[in-house]
Amino acid sequence: MSAAAALPYLSILHARFSLMLQYRTAAWAGVATQFWFGAIRVMTLVAFYDGSGGGQPLNLAQVVTYIWLGQAFLAMLPWAADAEIAAAVESGNVGYERLRPIDTYLLWFARALAWRVANTSLRAGPVFVLAALLLPLTDMRDWAWRLPASGVSALLFVLSIALTALLSSAITVLLNIVVTALKTQRVVGFSMGLVNLFSGLVIPLALFPAWAQTPLLWQPFAGLADIPYRIYFGALAGPMAVQGLAAQALWIVLLVLAGRWWLNRVMARIDMQGS
Repeated sequence: MSAAAALPYLSILHARFSLMLQYRTAAWAGVATQFWFGAIRVMTLVAFYDGSGGGQPLNLAQVVTYIWLGQAFLAMLPWAADAEIAAAVESGNVGYERLRPIDTYLLWFARALAWRVANTSLRAGPVFVLAALLLPLTDMRDWAWRLPASGVSALLFVLSIALTALLSSAITVLLNIVVTALKTQRVVGFSMGLVNLFSGLVIPLALFPAWAQTPLLWQPFAGLADIPYRIYFGALAGPMAVQGLAAQALWIVLLVLAGRWWLNRVMARIDMQGS
């Protein structure tokens, strides 16, 4: 794609990102909620570790950091379809998407990417300040968010979380397509349960049985949370980190190809009155 052809999508990305940054009050409410639920999850897992007699795949400091990362990057998770596109489907205005002289898939992908990154950028910083900088100053320093295991881990985490943003956007577009195909946004309610369980948000995937580790690493939702978080504190390093990054890249390509194919079929079936 040439620079001129990419310009409309970059403009949409910039406009949507700027728009989402205006919702600062909602973001601060989200920070308070995420810090509260993060503290509850930390307390739960600390109790679990205190009562566990055997060794665990992740130590307590890694699990606590995993939880805070999950809270800081919570807005990155694709729990729902784009609300404006869902509303357009229910009103029938989604038919106008066929009239735009641009690629509908790239338009929806740019909107999803701006949405996920903007919401995350508003919340990740405050959660980091609370959990990584202020908690160590109190008696709850064992519950604090630790820094990356090494410089290499930090660089690989930045790469992995960038892939997470692309993967989340690809899944969001798929949810948009499901809503468009079935003409209701209620059908995508299942996505939150799947994402929470298989991304590792509820329980870190490393705490699942050993026989399940390989399929869990290579399923699409691991790239939304588990892979970047384990890279951050060094639990995925060397060849395993490369496998994690490869799994993320593979699912981005597969989901984008599947989404483009399905969206073309869905849009071809849309009839507009008066056309």
